[in-house]
Order: sequence, then structure tokens, then C-alpha cells
Amino acid sequence: MMVIVFYTGTHYNIVMHQFWEECGHIVSPVSRFTHYIISENTCRLVHFNVKGMITSMKIAAVIAEYNPFHNGHLYQLQNIREELGADRILVIMSGNFMQRGIPAIVDKYLRTRMALENGADVVLELPVYYSLGSAEYFAQGAVSLLDKLGVIDYLHFGSECGNLQSLQEIASILSSESDTYVTYLKEYQKKGESFASARYYALMQELSSEKAVLTKEPNNTLAIEYIKALMMRQSSIQPVTLKRQGNGYNAPSLNNELASASAIRNFMQDKQADYVRLADQVPSSVYSSLMDNQEYLYVDDFSSILYYKLISSFHAGHDLSDIYDMTESLSDIFRKHLTEYTSFQQFCLDCKTRNVTFTRIARSLMHILLDMHQETANQLKENDYTFYAHLLGFNDKGRDVLKAIKCNSSIPVFTRLPEMLKKLDGAALTSLQADIYASQLYYGMQGQKYHHTPINEFRLKYNPC
Repeated sequence: MMVIVFYTGTHYNIVMHQFWEECGHIVSPVSRFTHYIISENTCRLVHFNVKGMITSMKIAAVIAEYNPFHNGHLYQLQNIREELGADRILVIMSGNFMQRGIPAIVDKYLRTRMALENGADVVLELPVYYSLGSAEYFAQGAVSLLDKLGVIDYLHFGSECGNLQSLQEIASILSSESDTYVTYLKEYQKKGESFASARYYALMQELSSEKAVLTKEPNNTLAIEYIKALMMRQSSIQPVTLKRQGNGYNAPSLNNELASASAIRNFMQDKQADYVRLADQVPSSVYSSLMDNQEYLYVDDFSSILYYKLISSFHAGHDLSDIYDMTESLSDIFRKHLTEYTSFQQFCLDCKTRNVTFTRIARSLMHILLDMHQETANQLKENDYTFYAHLLGFNDKGRDVLKAIKCNSSIPVFTRLPEMLKKLDGAALTSLQADIYASQLYYGMQGQKYHHTPINEFRLKYNPC
């Protein structure tokens, strides 16, 4: 048997070769510290770090919202264990605000517990600038965080098509930005098409219609962005996709045991709903958590504070041009419809146009509400997106993952906010302050709605699950 040890950091290529017989071939390194045990029939990847710790863990990662955790999520985690053969699962989870521009139905700590009770081993928080970003920005931020941990072998995600090769082909075109693609993209945007539609027509110039149409499905879109982010970073993390089962991402109703998170949220928002029906849609532990902690938040719970924010901004002569992902035309739409304002959700419907989706409007309004600025988003991107990992929870198996991360990560992992506020500066501190502000607003609204003192993250006692 032969053991080949690689160090793929900045200064070294191959640190050590140990072998019992003449080297037959050399395998290229695929993670920051790796070594391969090669025998006649197998090539097994194990993690190796400078402190001498060696483990045979295969670590898979999932990027998720779990809003809330449901049977489809459970199916994915089970598939990762059984089909992919992963030993540990790490989840990058959105905090208290979601990519659709809505608040989490229950807070990030309860959703973390749901994940850990149903297959996840470690849960880290995705910073709010990415959790409330476009599909591209969401993916770039999450993949950056995973890549910098230095221990992830696989990124596992769902897709409507389940065809990794087709998704990779599309991602390759988008990441290379060929002259043909860019020319047609700009041309269709000038014709008034939304970005998503313009991208579809531009891809039609380079791909068959059967492949280009894949970008019209939401999970396919995120999958492509994950793959593109991995490609652009030249990451060693391997993408793995699983064909989505059950209802579609936007399916509005509960009609089978794999209902979408949207359908579950819509059902829970109905005051006449019989919550017993949820028992078939989510794991039993999740059902118990949802029934025991019924302090649900919805986007319309933020209606009054958003109205105040819009009124005060326009009254002060602020055109919103410095707000994250804002355009002059979108600002004009908000100003035009402000006199008709009744609620957050209705305002989104009033402002929706052929080229501006409900979700885009909701995200932009959340950016206004949370004081999120384009200058900050640009600064984060220029500095490679992520600077820290906020640990929300882990189980006993997750301890091994955290030890490996401690030895290999290029960014700090923390649980307590006060210590990180002292250690971070620059763009890193700005990002963390945005996370803190978002949580304070969320817990403040939760406290008002349910008549109790808001949760103070600074005083939380960290207890691993």
C-alpha cells in the first residue's frame, strides 16, 4: 500500500511521500489538506492537517433555509447518508430572513434544532446580505463560506431536472460569459425583458431549448448558481444534485407528503387551518416544535414599520438609490404606489410588473427595512464575500467536523457575538453588524406580536444540541 500526502496551500505542493512499493500513479489533490490511501482496488480520501489529526470523514454540505424543515428536506439528508455515503453533514442556513424577501416563520435557533434532530450535524448561519440576495449573490456568499472552511467534500442540492451534466454545461457558459451570450443578454434586456427572461433567450443561442428551459425552474436556477460559484472559485468541493420529489417549489397547497415549504407556510397562515394536517408534512420532531412554539412571523407583520420607513425616506428626499439592489425605476414605482399602501404583501402585488417579480420587490423592500446598502454589498464582493462563520448549533457527531474546521479553516468560527464584535473590523465587522441588526428587528417584531421582551442574542447561553 502507498500513502501520498499533499499540502495544497500557498507555499507548498507535495510535503511528503510515503510508500511501500513503487509509485504507480499520483492523484491530484482535491482539498486543502488531503491524503490518499491507495491500494489495488480503492482510493480512499482522508483529511490531514498540520496538527497531525487524520480522519476518514466524508463531509457533505447543504445550503438551506428550512422555512420550515419538512419531509423533502429529510429525504435529502437521508439520501446524502445512504446514497452519497457521507459521514457528516454541515448545513449553511439562512438566519431570520429568507431569499424571497420574507421573515422566517420561526427563528433561526428553532430551525437549527429541527435540522440537527433530523440528520444535520453542524449548522452555520448564512450572513443576511446573502440570505436576502439574488440567486447569484446568495450562492456566491454561501459557497465562499463553505470553501473557506477547508473541509467540505461535497455540496449537495436539489434540482427539478436532477441532471448534473446539463446544469454544469449551463453554469460553464454563465461563468465564462462568452461574447455571444453577453451580446444577446444585453439585447433582450434592452427590449424590456427581465433578467431571467433575457438570460433564457441568450442561452438559447448557445444551447438547445431543452437545456435553456432548465433555467426557468427555481431549484435548477440555484443549482446552476452553486455550480457556477464553485467553478469561479476553482473549488475542490464536488457538486452533487438530487432530483426534487413531490410538489414544486412554488406549489401553493398541501396535497402529498412532500409538500413545499411555501405550501406549508400558506397553510399555517390560515387562521382556520387544522394544524393536525401538518403532521403528515413534516418529521414528528418538527411538528412538535412547531406546535410547542407558535410564535410565527409573516411578512405582513412588518407592514407598519415598512410603511414608516418608506414615508420617512421619501419625506427626507431620499431617493433610495444607495439601497442594495435598488434601481431608479423601482424607487419610482415605490413612490408612485405609496399612497395606496395597505400592507407589505399587498404593496408587493401593487408594485409588481411584467419585468419586476414579486420576489424581487419583496427583497428590495426588506433591503430598505434593514438599511442594506449597495456600497456594502460591493465591498463584501470585492473582499471575497465571507469573513466568519457563526455557529448556530451542532450535535455529538458535529464535534469532529468542528475540530477539522478549526485546523483547516481560513476564517474564524464563533458562537458568541460580543467576542466577534471585538475581533472583527472593516467589511467583516460591517457584515456582522448587519446580521445583528436583522436579528434585533426580527426579535423585536416577534416580541411586539406576542407581547414579551425581545430575545437578546447577546445574552443567549450557547448550548450545543
